[in-house]
Amino acid sequence: MNLEQALPHRSASGVSVNVTAWLVKGVEAICAALLLVEIGLLFAGVICRYVLHYPLVWSDELASILFIWLTMFGAVLALHRGSHMRLTAVTSRLPRWAPLLGTLSTVLTAVFLVVLMQPVWEHVESESILTTAALGIQNTWRVSSLLVGLGLMLLLTLLDLAPRAATRDFAIAAVVVLALGAALWIAGPSLRAMGNYNLVIFFVLLVGLCIAAGTPIAFAFGICTVAYLVFANDAPLTIVISRMDEGMSHIILLAVPLFVVLGLLLQITGIAKAMIEFLASLLGHVKGGLSYVLLAGIYVVSGISGSKAADIAAIAPALFPEMQKRGYNSGEMGALLTASAAMSETIPPSLVLITIGSVVGVSISALFTGGAVPALVLAIVLAVVVGFKARRNAPAVSEKASKKVIAKLLLVALPALSLPIVIRVAVVEGVATATEVATVGIVYGVLIGLFVYRQFDAKRVYPILVETATLSGAILLIMGTATAMGWALSQSGFSRQLVAAMASMPGGAAGFMAISILVFIVLGSVLEGIPAIVLFGPLLFPAARALGIHDVHYAMVVILAMGLGLFAPPFGVGFFGACAIGKIDPNEAARYIWPYLAALLIGVIVVAAFPWLSIGFL
Repeated sequence: MNLEQALPHRSASGVSVNVTAWLVKGVEAICAALLLVEIGLLFAGVICRYVLHYPLVWSDELASILFIWLTMFGAVLALHRGSHMRLTAVTSRLPRWAPLLGTLSTVLTAVFLVVLMQPVWEHVESESILTTAALGIQNTWRVSSLLVGLGLMLLLTLLDLAPRAATRDFAIAAVVVLALGAALWIAGPSLRAMGNYNLVIFFVLLVGLCIAAGTPIAFAFGICTVAYLVFANDAPLTIVISRMDEGMSHIILLAVPLFVVLGLLLQITGIAKAMIEFLASLLGHVKGGLSYVLLAGIYVVSGISGSKAADIAAIAPALFPEMQKRGYNSGEMGALLTASAAMSETIPPSLVLITIGSVVGVSISALFTGGAVPALVLAIVLAVVVGFKARRNAPAVSEKASKKVIAKLLLVALPALSLPIVIRVAVVEGVATATEVATVGIVYGVLIGLFVYRQFDAKRVYPILVETATLSGAILLIMGTATAMGWALSQSGFSRQLVAAMASMPGGAAGFMAISILVFIVLGSVLEGIPAIVLFGPLLFPAARALGIHDVHYAMVVILAMGLGLFAPPFGVGFFGACAIGKIDPNEAARYIWPYLAALLIGVIVVAAFPWLSIGFL
């Protein structure tokens, strides 16, 4: 009897696994193709406008349409791969409950996607009457991506439940979701009567419970926004879709996947290796010299890739083996890698800079100009900690490289070291926009890899494209649902109350800056940088402006504060990501990271106290 019951279940599971595999392969191929087309299209736009003086007036519009499709397909891949950003600190401490919490998270995600099917269809229908300005096609071609992407995510979620969820866990999760929905429905009149106090229930308690259960942050935001609108508000759910559409559609955000591609190319073209070898020749004979190389390497590479994950992936595999060979403590290595990633959050072209410029309306060129010096301040305070530790427990050092060797390695590294300069000049001189400039860097990097370093593994290109689409989809879906959540908070009047409360802090601008640092350290820890910026940036920047704080200065302070929270254990997701890429035990790294975090906090305070560090070169 049991065997007969098991066989159909096993067969059904096998079918779902096969369907999922084929579906994912198709989506991966589409993502890779879309990304290649985007790179080619934007680079062609640069050539036609700057070289041929014949601008392609339709290129940005087509790039924007393809971008939203790339975002949604990338979000599908991120859901399948478990790459959507989530908090695992709670579930990892509850191993017995982890399977049930995972099933509950999946059921919540499925319910959210089911609820959105009707609103997204209505949104597509409403957009059919509009046509695009340059191409003259129906806007349905663009917004259908939302319908297809959400539909595929729902299908994959259901297929994932079949083979993985235990019947008992699924039953319990279903009962919990139904009970929660029934309780909110019954309490609906009371929730409406509470006024803005109901925001605590939906956007503090419910969001907190969803995130603690391991629900991806993007879906936690969406679930709680939909619950708020259904049970405590009369607004139609199509607003969720339109806000998501708005949050993910800024053409400037296309820089996110392009810079991720550029960062990953550093690993297969020899660029990162050339930089590291040159820096090691300069500092390898100094006590703690390779620690300084790590700091300098992250600083330089951050000005190329824009992605912290790409920065870490470019430096750690190239440098850590040599550090281990010379006797560096692995915990110290992981701690410094994590701290240096936090240090470099404002180095252009940081994805957080691009995001903050997009959602707050600050000049991205100004942010790029203002970001290098604040990061340098943090690098200096980290270098002080490195020097102090090196005096107490110095690993083995190498012989001092001769001037001839240094000159040779410099000559080899010059094409690599020139890449940040090429990117910077392209933006400043108007050759390319902040969105297009990544394609200039990509083409430059490929040419260097092929003809200078003769390192270009073509087999790794496809995985890089798929990985980029996955990471971009995860980031941008958060921006979409966070935009919807931000609308809900704004229309409730909460934004005015929050700004008034923070602006009324004693000390004027200094008090506002101090509370902002504390708030964004916490937000960076529990929400990560991008969703925190999308949610609270539009609320707090006007208040800072009213107190006389320059937009760029405030941006640098909050970004660095968020970076400190993002890479701080035990909640900072960036900390665990850095340890995973560096293959370091997080528990060991956590023992050594606190002096570095203290130094970073001192650096943030210095940047906050002296605005010139952020705006002196504008």
